[in-house]
Amino acid sequence: MKDFLVKRKTKGYSSPLSNFVRNASSAEKKRVYKVVMERATERQMRVIRSARKHHPELI
Repeated sequence: MKDFLVKRKTKGYSSPLSNFVRNASSAEKKRVYKVVMERATERQMRVIRSARKHHPELI
């Protein structure tokens, strides 16, 4: 009767990202997140520089 309250885990595909989040150590996650944030910041800065170069009136 209460089966609808129970979450059932289905076995299926597990992505590399989900495996990393579930299994990596805290230190490894911090290292990877730092690299990801640095690269994202660099990419955002390139977009901003390009926008300033091509559309200086907008920024």
